[in-house]
Amino acid sequence: MLITWRLLTDDPATIRFRLLRDGKPIHDSRVGEATAFVDRKGSTTSRYAVQRIGDKGAPSPAMMWDKSYLSIPLTPPADGVTPAGESFSYTANDASAADLDGDGRYEIILKWDPTNSHDNSQGGYSGSVFLDAYRLDGTRLWRIDLGRNIRAGAHYTQFLAFDFDGDGRAEVAMKTADGTIDGIGTVIGDAKADWRGHDGEVPQRDRTGAKVLADGTKVAPMQGRIVKGPEYLTVFDGLTGKALATAPYDPPRYPGGNPTTEQLTESWGDGYANRSDRFLAGVAYLDGHLPSMVFGRGYYARTAIAAWDWRDGKLTQRWLFDSSQPGKGDYAGRGNHQLSIADVDGDGRDEVIYGSMAVDDDGKGLWTQPLFHGDTMHVSDLDPARPGLEKFGVFEDQRQNGMIGSALLDARTGQMLWSTPAEKDTGRGVAADIDPRHWGAEFWNSSSAELFDVAGKPIGPRPRQMNFAIWWDGDLLRELLDKTTISKWDWENGKEIPLLSPEGLSSNNGTKATPALQADLIGDWREEVVWRSADNRELRIYTTPYPTTHRFVTLMQDPVYRLGVAWQNTAYNQPPHTSFYLGAGKQGER
Repeated sequence: MLITWRLLTDDPATIRFRLLRDGKPIHDSRVGEATAFVDRKGSTTSRYAVQRIGDKGAPSPAMMWDKSYLSIPLTPPADGVTPAGESFSYTANDASAADLDGDGRYEIILKWDPTNSHDNSQGGYSGSVFLDAYRLDGTRLWRIDLGRNIRAGAHYTQFLAFDFDGDGRAEVAMKTADGTIDGIGTVIGDAKADWRGHDGEVPQRDRTGAKVLADGTKVAPMQGRIVKGPEYLTVFDGLTGKALATAPYDPPRYPGGNPTTEQLTESWGDGYANRSDRFLAGVAYLDGHLPSMVFGRGYYARTAIAAWDWRDGKLTQRWLFDSSQPGKGDYAGRGNHQLSIADVDGDGRDEVIYGSMAVDDDGKGLWTQPLFHGDTMHVSDLDPARPGLEKFGVFEDQRQNGMIGSALLDARTGQMLWSTPAEKDTGRGVAADIDPRHWGAEFWNSSSAELFDVAGKPIGPRPRQMNFAIWWDGDLLRELLDKTTISKWDWENGKEIPLLSPEGLSSNNGTKATPALQADLIGDWREEVVWRSADNRELRIYTTPYPTTHRFVTLMQDPVYRLGVAWQNTAYNQPPHTSFYLGAGKQGER
């Protein structure tokens, strides 16, 4: 039996632990020993607890599962039918983790997407989006119904679960609208309002999702799109789902909330909400003490980012950054399908890395690069030989950015350290240490068959997988997570070795094939992965079966990693990274 437990930031470097089985001591750890132990005499019926040696308090139970995973039973929302007569059901989608009840354990916050969710480029009705909260024992705390005036799709609902006011319990925040029903049944706004488009067409500039008329004209069917009506930002109580405060969402589609097609086009770049309704969200310590909410709107053209505080029961805006403001035009069109949060300048306050641009903690532009939009990015200490953090990303618009497919940037200044060429959209890219022969992270992308080192030098063939990277087995390298399989990169033979591929599960978000959640939820510093069952009747949390000799503080107490778990559900999901180099040759374990 493998038993693992937490090492915390306030634990002294000399701390030792006593492991008990069924109330009797079985192991006293040495100073510096990993917080993991293989009990060869234990069984699935054994009960384990951990105690700090010298601590007079009661031992803390260590979680043990009788399977290789923990199952959380789910009850999907009821099936539905759109006004067009189309039937839909529900799939368990993205998840997050936060301590909602203040007991020191994480709960799971889960988004339910209807099977008729849409990309912004497409017309059509969607079912409502729901959010649930679950304890790990399967108890459902609440369900929030976002209602018909929030469209379903990867780019619409980005939710944040975090303790924003420092009271020991997390809140949940997201965009809402008329008809949203909170966790205790209270309706936000006008319960009868229906702001969806039901007919009509407007000119469409994009090829994707367009209806092409006989004369070649592209139009956007407006059925199901929402381009009018009030928009809100709501903070919910994490324990009950009760709406605590609601404010007008900023920036709105247009001042007054009901733009004409021409006004929406003038403001965001099109009249059918392909650009205006692409949202991002994250959590940032902008004052260095308490976390703030960060909600972004737009990235193909106009780019706006608002920071909000939840303090003493009040929701207030801290600042608004908007590329449409004078002097900020160079920040337009630089955003990604995700963001990252990190203190990139070392002042103790976080910055928002928004693709090919960054915004400082005070809401002022920090840097921008004319690399334009991209689908993936990774921010961490990827090159430990350099001071500070780096940002690796891939890019879509080679015609504008000089035929660059991927690039490594200094996260503080935006300086380009190196790049790789591409002739077309580079849709995938990963940065992780997967080869111990080369110092620092390795990098790969979908426009090249090669794997690159920290200097941008090709070092061999790349993995086929270009999705998540996870600390799973006992060494310091990251493994490859794609669909419902975790694999080890065999750097000597240039191939993947499957480590875990359970049956009966499904990944999320179509070709993105992401898990519901990846995070260090329990035990030592290794990560857990959460997948949904194929029938959407359970979530399964898988934890590593591998022992380790390495000891680290739980990753959830690393600021960049913890904030990465908070933003992981945003749009095109990405894995969380640490603020420090965690890879082969890492020194300074404790």
